[in-house]
Amino acid sequence: MKQLKAKGTQDQPANGKPLIYVIDDEPMLLELASVVLQPLGYEVKTFRNPDAAVEAFAEGKPYPALLITDYAMHLMNGMDLLKACRRVQPAQKILLVSGTVGEEVFKNSPLKPDGFLPKPYYAKQLVDMVRDLLPN
Repeated sequence: MKQLKAKGTQDQPANGKPLIYVIDDEPMLLELASVVLQPLGYEVKTFRNPDAAVEAFAEGKPYPALLITDYAMHLMNGMDLLKACRRVQPAQKILLVSGTVGEEVFKNSPLKPDGFLPKPYYAKQLVDMVRDLLPN
């Protein structure tokens, strides 16, 4: 007999919306991401603390369809967060955003984000990048 997987254990949560984690130590940027992405049909979970995001990621089923992280945060940088999440889920899609560094920060790294968005960015740039990374 074929065993059925419980809802919410694959790439999407039980509500069917693609889940996106957004990690940034700036509350205003977390709010911006939620306000921009939720009306487009994404479920957005925000984290100000990157350690809390890594913990939720490690425990989370389903994994988010996309993880959007700032580079410069007080407790951990975005590349360290990328490495921690990819240890758990090697195929995890990650968008790195930064106003302090450019793409050179991961140029020589064996692990690279799937996309990079420099700050400041317009809402449309974020939407376009998310849609490029999560095609329907």
